[in-house]
Amino acid sequence: MGKRITGVAALAAALLLSGCAASAHGGAAGPAGAATTAPPAHRAVPGKTSDTAAAFRKWGLEPLAAPPAPPRVKPVRTGRGGQVPVISEIPTADKVVFLTFDDGAEKDPRFVGMMRDLKVPFTMFLTDAAIRADYGYFKPLSALGNGVANHTVSHPDLRTLGAAAQQREICGQQRRLERTYGSAPRLFRPPYGNWNEDTRAAAGRCGVEAIVLWRESMQITNMQYQRGDRKLRPGDIVLAHFRGPKDLKGTTMTGMTANMLRRIQEQGFTVARLEDYV
Repeated sequence: MGKRITGVAALAAALLLSGCAASAHGGAAGPAGAATTAPPAHRAVPGKTSDTAAAFRKWGLEPLAAPPAPPRVKPVRTGRGGQVPVISEIPTADKVVFLTFDDGAEKDPRFVGMMRDLKVPFTMFLTDAAIRADYGYFKPLSALGNGVANHTVSHPDLRTLGAAAQQREICGQQRRLERTYGSAPRLFRPPYGNWNEDTRAAAGRCGVEAIVLWRESMQITNMQYQRGDRKLRPGDIVLAHFRGPKDLKGTTMTGMTANMLRRIQEQGFTVARLEDYV
């Protein structure tokens, strides 16, 4: 997809369920970049208290196990002052996975309520073309402690662009997200997971510390896996999208998210905050 996307409708059409292509460097393809907003000190985490159980039951779910305490030393060495790493999973023995939501085209108010109830951490890789009509939608999600990350200004296939154009896409979104949400993203996800060495160099010049790909992508009821055993592994990064019934064949974003949490729980995993490990 080499053409510049200028409208939310065009962007959404380009990012249907088949929109996650394989990365040029063997990683998963997908949208994004991640800003690091420190979680509020009072933020609760999933667990098995009565209040938590009631909140999960409200959405037809069983409570997730509480994640372990964040590691004292983050296992991913970021690229500040050096080469920006490209990651699809986090090196950890903890039975945790990390949720990421891309683009920002769908702005379902019920999803905000769901995340306020469940307090499941995730990182948002936002594209300006998808969010500019309503920047405010993402502010309560950020206020819950969820990371705001970079997914370019207009969602192009960066491999089709020269170095200068790639830098405009990445740095331009860094500035927009910092101005709107209060901090410059540390994390970046290239659209479709497509990147090259010009991408990595541009990301470093723009202040990005890590390029984040993924290992699984959530579709509607099930995940798409990169590995043949079709199983989650500790530290996997999971890709989902801000999508609604039109793209999800009638399923809502909250329905898709509930399905994703069920698939994670069925395999004995819980969800941790990506920025605590990167």
